[in-house]
Amino acid sequence: MKKLILFVNLIFMSILLSGCGSSSDNQYDYENDKRTTLFLVDDKGFTYGGIPYKCDSMTHWSKTKSNGEFTFVQPDTCIFNFNGLRGVYGDGYDDVVRIVDYSYSGKGNIPYTCQDFGASSTYSDGSFSYNENDECTFYL
Repeated sequence: MKKLILFVNLIFMSILLSGCGSSSDNQYDYENDKRTTLFLVDDKGFTYGGIPYKCDSMTHWSKTKSNGEFTFVQPDTCIFNFNGLRGVYGDGYDDVVRIVDYSYSGKGNIPYTCQDFGASSTYSDGSFSYNENDECTFYL
């Protein structure tokens, strides 16, 4: 009887331990990291921190960091809420927003749609058109 209990315990332990080392939703896969970091800046290179955004790979809304940084997983669709910004065709001045990389090179030809402005793609310098208090979706 003792041998049977020992045998059952060994089988039970081998089943429990066979799950160790397997992939889990809570473990980050550094080898296959497809995260990309970009930045929101104005035409003079000043950053747009605190802009709310949410990407497909995220579960909650976040805000761009103080340096304008946002991170996503390619290919992702990201929504940015430009509430409070006047838009490229604002009254008396322009709030130009550009999407750039670490070297401040503009990320052109990114398709996007805005609720009020419509659909387009970013210019070669990474800038794009939007209306005041617009919410825009970028297909990154």
